[in-house]
Parts: sequence; structure tokens; C-alpha cells
Amino acid sequence: MRIGIIAHLKHRIGEPFAGGLETHTHLLASGLRRRGHDVVVFASDGSDPSVGVEPICEETAIREVGLAEATDVAFFREHHAYLKLMTGIGGRGFDVIHNNSLHYLPVAMADAVATPMLTTLHTPPFCWLESGVRIGNSRSILVAVSDALRSLWAPIAPVRGVVLNGIDLTRFAFNPAPSACYLAWSGRIVPEKGLHLAIDAARLVGLPLRIAGPIANADYFEREIRPRLNQDAIYLGHLGHAELAEVIGGALALLFTPCWEEPYGLVAAEALACGTPVAAFARGAVAEVLDETCGVLATPDDPCALADAAIAAQRLDRRKCRLRAERHCDADLMVSIYERLYAQMVRDSAPTLRTGELAVAV
Repeated sequence: MRIGIIAHLKHRIGEPFAGGLETHTHLLASGLRRRGHDVVVFASDGSDPSVGVEPICEETAIREVGLAEATDVAFFREHHAYLKLMTGIGGRGFDVIHNNSLHYLPVAMADAVATPMLTTLHTPPFCWLESGVRIGNSRSILVAVSDALRSLWAPIAPVRGVVLNGIDLTRFAFNPAPSACYLAWSGRIVPEKGLHLAIDAARLVGLPLRIAGPIANADYFEREIRPRLNQDAIYLGHLGHAELAEVIGGALALLFTPCWEEPYGLVAAEALACGTPVAAFARGAVAEVLDETCGVLATPDDPCALADAAIAAQRLDRRKCRLRAERHCDADLMVSIYERLYAQMVRDSAPTLRTGELAVAV
């Protein structure tokens, strides 16, 4: 099949990945290309050319979001890039278009494109995307990355199924034992990821915390994180896959601290692949990634409860953590589900999907 994938434009699609959405897009495109499909990824400048990237805009997140003028420039660059893409994409000969962006325009303009179009929902509803979904709902097929996320979108539009995110298990090797006595945290450093609470919880446990991830909100980092850093809370920077896997895999446990309705939790899946148990706030889709064999859930926003969960998580069997990842978090299975869905869309531009066909844990 010839497949067009519309990516998020704020960050390039390449390592080190800015977050789960960029990782997802790269894994999907590379997996489809390995299976012989002709894939074009419409993405930002600087994205990995090996996945068939066609740049349509510069990376908009490099602009200073704190300045109103820069924010406006980024907004209009994205708007015009997607507008130009959507007015011409119908003539590019694609069998299927997969909208993997968070922007309102691709889904809002689905009715203007004859090619079957799938939109994967990666976030809870927010005003711009919600309005786009309402406008373009008649043609674009919607799937969510978790059942929890589908429930949030249910009052707005019919979500036809759930395709859980996957990870490349070969890049997160199993560690049968931790390499040292420390806890780990990984993710974008923004308020909704709750790093400040993870640092507080690690101190209550009495173990050092190793931190990895991009600083996506400088104000939050300076206000809440930098004052908490010391020899027992060490920021390692934004790491590539190999370094990240080493840090996560060597930990006694991973702290996963969403302060919003987490749509999926790719970081938790990566930890499981390494054999590292997870202590997490019970929020959003966390319970769909973790079960009692590989994780311990804590009351949201409570460092004391998270500290107790971190202590309990260390007693879990690391082999069962890896087994959970192999059965429920494999990117190959995710790609297979999307592949079947694309084929169904080609056969019928408005298929009726049975939930059970898509709600397969990957």
C-alpha cells in the first residue's frame, strides 16, 4: 500500500525523540516500510530521512513559546503547512492517509479528501482538536491509544477502536537485576509529567533518583526542578535510546508520575521491557499498561503513597515485567493492527469496526 502519515510539526521525527508521539510516528513508519509499504511521512525539517520523510515545515517548537509574536509565528507556520498539505494530498495517489498529528486542520479537512483517512487520538480533548474532530468526523475514522482515552472522547465523537502504542523491544534489553541502588524517571520535563513529585517520593524512600528527558518547559524546570536537584537527584539530560535503556534497565524501579489523564504511558512500557518494575500514579491509561505482576499504583499527586509504591515495586519479578512488555507492548503487533485497519479502509472507505478487533494490547 501507499500510505501517507501526517506527523506532529512541533518536533522533528528522529532521535533523541522529544516524546511518545514522535517515537510512535517513527516506529509506525519504519515498521510499515520494513513490510514493503510505500510510506511518506509529512513532518518537520531535520526529521529522520530513513522513514520516508517529506518536510513541510520547520520544527516549530524551536521558537520561544513565551513570546506572543513567536507563538503566533509558530501557529501560522503550522496552519499554513497543514493547509497546503491537505489541499494537495488527495492527488498524491495514497491508498490511506494516517493523521498522527495533534493539529485540528488535518482532521477538520478530512471531508475535502477522497482518500480514506484515519486519525489516531493521542491526547485528551482540547479546544482546537475537539473542534476539528467535530467538523471532520463524518469521514475520518478515529482510534485512540487507550481505552481510557477513548472514554474521554466518547461524548465528542465515535471512536471506532483502540490500538495501544508499542515500543521496539529489541532496543530495550532485559536486565535480570538492577545495576545499582537507584530509582529512575524519564519523560518530557513539563508540569503534567510530575517530576517534582517523583523527586519528593524518592527522597522519602531514601534512594537516589536518576532523571532523563528533554526540558520542554523551562519555567517549570527552574521553579520546581532545579531547586530539588542535588547528588541524590541527578538530571542526566535528554538521552538517546541506548543510554536511556541503560539508565532505566539498571534501576530498582521506575517512577511514573502523570499529573493529567495520561493517554498511554510509553515510558512505563519501556521500563517493563528492561525488566524494571514501575511505581505509578493511578491516572488515565496507566492501569492498561501495568498490572499487579509488573507495577504498583499509588494515589495520584501523593508523594508518600508513591514512595510506598516504589518500595513495594522492588519486590516484583523482573522477568514478569519483561513478559508483560512482550505480550502487550510490542510495536510489531501495533503495526500489524494498523496494517489490517488500512486494508479494511481500502476495501470500505467507511468501515464499521468491531471494538474487539482493535482493542488489542500492544
